[in-house]
Amino acid sequence: MEQETERILENIRKKRLENQVSVLNLALTVGISHSHLYYIESKRVVPSVDVVVKIAKALNLSIKDFLA
Repeated sequence: MEQETERILENIRKKRLENQVSVLNLALTVGISHSHLYYIESKRVVPSVDVVVKIAKALNLSIKDFLA
């Protein structure tokens, strides 16, 4: 897995926790299952760009925030 991809996946979890949003609530907002979001955060699945954009919007972030 590319370093940038790993950073994005790590930051999805980090930003979700900073915003105090549960896996279930974020998954429902994004329109994916909570297990799919769990797999994304645990780096078992690489999400599509569309899903990353939806996660960013749900957390009131930009995609750039996941690259920081």
